[in-house]
Amino acid sequence: MNNKKRSRVLLLLLVVATMLSACNGSGSGNNSNNLRLSKTVVDEPQVGGIVTYGYPSPFKGLFEPAFYEGDDDLNVLEFTTEAMFKVEDDLSTVPNIATWLESDDHRTFTFKIKPGIRWHNGDELTVEDWKFALETIASPDYTGPRYYSVEMIEGVEAYHAGKTQGITGIKVLDPYTLKITVTAARVNTIDNLWPYPMNKKYYTGIAVKDMPESDQVRKHPIGIGPFEVTQIQPGESVEMKRFDDYYQGKALLDGIVYKVFDDKQLTSLFEQGVVDMETAPRDAYEGLSKLDNVNIMQTTELSYEYIGFKFGHWDNEAEKIVMDNAKFKDKRLRQAMYYALDREGIINTFSYGLGQVVESPIPSASWAKIPDSEINAYPYSPEKAKALLDEAGYVDIDGDGLREDPKGKKFVIHYDAMTGNTNTEQRTEAILLNWRQVGLDVQLNGGVLKEMNVFYDAVESDEPTIDLFNGVWGLASDPDPSGLWRASDLWNYPRWSSERNEQLIRDGVSMKSYDRNYRKGVYYEWQKLINEEVPMIFFAERESITPVNKRLQGVHVNSMSNIIEPQKWWVKQAK
Repeated sequence: MNNKKRSRVLLLLLVVATMLSACNGSGSGNNSNNLRLSKTVVDEPQVGGIVTYGYPSPFKGLFEPAFYEGDDDLNVLEFTTEAMFKVEDDLSTVPNIATWLESDDHRTFTFKIKPGIRWHNGDELTVEDWKFALETIASPDYTGPRYYSVEMIEGVEAYHAGKTQGITGIKVLDPYTLKITVTAARVNTIDNLWPYPMNKKYYTGIAVKDMPESDQVRKHPIGIGPFEVTQIQPGESVEMKRFDDYYQGKALLDGIVYKVFDDKQLTSLFEQGVVDMETAPRDAYEGLSKLDNVNIMQTTELSYEYIGFKFGHWDNEAEKIVMDNAKFKDKRLRQAMYYALDREGIINTFSYGLGQVVESPIPSASWAKIPDSEINAYPYSPEKAKALLDEAGYVDIDGDGLREDPKGKKFVIHYDAMTGNTNTEQRTEAILLNWRQVGLDVQLNGGVLKEMNVFYDAVESDEPTIDLFNGVWGLASDPDPSGLWRASDLWNYPRWSSERNEQLIRDGVSMKSYDRNYRKGVYYEWQKLINEEVPMIFFAERESITPVNKRLQGVHVNSMSNIIEPQKWWVKQAK
């Protein structure tokens, strides 16, 4: 399931999506707009003005689609870059810059891009730039997480292994026409194919391994989007101005300021007009909904919150997971920990209705989502949890109320989570208390919550003290689990897989899966497997809230993003 917000491809991945650990918020105010797809009320658009888009924590500063990791940098990229395809509100992938013809055997795609599109430095976009991006991600020296988005191309495997100097499946026919041949017919090739170009001339002389730290990525990024970066204060702010040669016409706004603010002050910042727009934490909902100068736009996120078990580590050399941690080998332990969590109670206490319990990694809006009646819902049941733990041999031997492992040794589980809003600590305490109530000694790793970037760095590097971790995954429009769930996926953070898991994922994109009913059946079976094996605990499908200053018009949000066609945003001048 590719990580989110790519034209949001990701991911067309991966975002690693921001974890706003507690799902907080409340009720409904006069300014609330509770629509899945929402638009601010618009009058006659006006030209001019600068708006401020807020973010709650320092950004990494990887402002190139091939290298970014989370929403912190993606937010900037959605103002400055564009993809060959785009995803509509109904999650369908449609042409944007590129149109395509697909061969009868579904293996060859001929793409044509629009001529005359300009990069921010004045260069014209050609298919050489797209080819260059595909080669960058396929390079043996590429260390990012998006190899999955090029691996289907014929010749990529040999190129990635350093055996060839080029990729046989990519051919430039003319400056605006690119032919791509894939190794096998896959029903979701377009959904998974990397859609962002990189300016080939701009990166001349820079090795792939050096690109993430280059000035072209960190200090002077360029794109083909409606706004261009003019100044970066690392981790603090990014200033952008209107790109007058944008191929769809000049944006209405003069510019965008992307700035980091303390979310604890968010209501006050919106009240004062310091911030015009931001994805807000749930605990700010009640205060924001009372402001006369703010509209709140809501939508169900294409994401899920989860608690993952660590089954092993990532082997950088082999580029695959190694399941060498036996701590959670017995699935009865994992299932017991599922039953022990009062997920609904925690959501009700800390989210005020802005989230719902989920049992699957496929979103409820997807045609591939299995009905909950066909899988185990893991309702809150301390009794079932205790029975499973007893059966698995986790019993309290010394009478201290905490269970030892089946060998009679002290059993401690270390839990990691991120800092977030004002209720994050209390929410974490409630989760740990649920497990302690069934006799499991689960402790916050290091005694403190981690800042988002520190948290994901530790999880991705498989820091040895991490046993459990509370994260969030953003998803792509297509239900294919590739990118997150295979043994060859870096973003498979639990480091879990199985032969059955791998086979079902392959079946889901096979030739047979051009039959939608067959493909649905494959994903039903895959969800049943995940539901039984419990490689992670699925916690909630979250509700996103986006407060927007009423002076900012033309904003549109959906389950993929709240930065959609920002060239149409405009500022309503005060009378």
